[in-house]
Amino acid sequence: MPGQVLHDFLYVGVFLVVGVIFALTPIVVSWLIAPRSESAKRAETYESGMTALGSAWIQFSVAYYIYTLIFLAFDVDVLYLFPVALIYGKQFIFRDFLEIVIFVFILSLAIVYAWRKGVFKWQSRR
Repeated sequence: MPGQVLHDFLYVGVFLVVGVIFALTPIVVSWLIAPRSESAKRAETYESGMTALGSAWIQFSVAYYIYTLIFLAFDVDVLYLFPVALIYGKQFIFRDFLEIVIFVFILSLAIVYAWRKGVFKWQSRR
């Protein structure tokens, strides 16, 4: 039994080492062969192949960032619901429905929390 456990951990260790190698290899190879140059052209702002006009240093409202984070969080959660809805309902229909309802309820609590904190109030900059 202890030998089997060590054998199983050996598999996990090998997969971990191989995963780290696969993650680091492209980074190291690109660092070794990538050309390096520092010039004024390289420091310019690049915008879809067009030459930038004016200054790019504009202060944006933090509301854009907060809306983006909220959208991203709920977008990922909705993507989770699609495979769950497909797999549920095979045997324990009521339990599966209850689990989805609980999940959506928790998401709704997050929306209510953000609403109570005033995240959804758009303030003009006048």
